Amino acid sequence: MTFGVILMEKINALILDMINYYSGDARRIQHFLKVHAFAKLIGETEKLDGEALLTLEAAAVVHDIGIKPAEEKYGSSSGKLQEKEGPAPARSMLRSNGFRENTVERVCFLVGHHHTYYGIDGMDYQILVEADFLVNLYEDGAVKGAAMSAYDKIFKTETGKNICKKMFGI
Repeated sequence: MTFGVILMEKINALILDMINYYSGDARRIQHFLKVHAFAKLIGETEKLDGEALLTLEAAAVVHDIGIKPAEEKYGSSSGKLQEKEGPAPARSMLRSNGFRENTVERVCFLVGHHHTYYGIDGMDYQILVEADFLVNLYEDGAVKGAAMSAYDKIFKTETGKNICKKMFGI
């Protein structure tokens, strides 16, 4: 089996687990699927290697896994609470799907930082933030000015910048 087939099978299994995790919550399922699609597109276009792409895709799928425990514990799904509560269920789900420990740890780091926009330390982190921004800007009904501000402050990859410009007419 090639690495590409293994990647696809692992990510598909993870997606199905996340659909089960968010059963009955179509909005959250739609959100992570869109973030995954943008992250995969940007990652492939920016030529991430296989391991980095696997990490990015897995992080995109589980990036908001902390919403449920944050809402249950605190009655809030704020970004900081998602970052606090997300790594533990992400770790469990990734391990149950047979991800290697170094991948599990990096994905958990990304889940625990995906609302932190400084100190971005890798292409996987940068692309995850860009993909989440693309989806959040749209889902939040952002006006052109908000998209322009995000473009200037957040977007670094050529692919992400191009998608943002095209999506929001900037």
